[in-house]
Amino acid sequence: MASPALRYGRWSHTGNVYALTTVTHARRPWFIDKANVELLIEALRTVERTGRTFSLGWVIMPDYLHWLMELRTGTLAGRMQILKSRSGRSIATRVDANVPIWQPGYYDHALRSDECLHTQARYIAANPVRAGLATRIAEYPYAWSRWPLEA
Repeated sequence: MASPALRYGRWSHTGNVYALTTVTHARRPWFIDKANVELLIEALRTVERTGRTFSLGWVIMPDYLHWLMELRTGTLAGRMQILKSRSGRSIATRVDANVPIWQPGYYDHALRSDECLHTQARYIAANPVRAGLATRIAEYPYAWSRWPLEA
């Protein structure tokens, strides 16, 4: 269960950039299955196509998502609800199971104006290397950024 403490000090400001993390229910590795990853990527793209967010980078790990995005409209909670609901329904339908896909809640970090977006995107994309899933960022197929991730 998500800690209510994660909500303390949370505010949504359109135009702000956020690093978001959300975890699967019971840390189940739903995203070792490429078809589930593709459903999550489609949900990310759908939220962006509606003009609600502007994605700067993301990485999909076996049991969580890191997402760097600019909030364009609404609230962080609303955007995460749309993303988790859309992807969760799609995955549950695909696997023909009536089980929760996502853990309630999420972690957010509002980036300060002096934080480098490219550096944050690289840090997010390097998660698979730190987790031992790849030896280089470019080897991991489920990381994306608006900037080149490796020189």
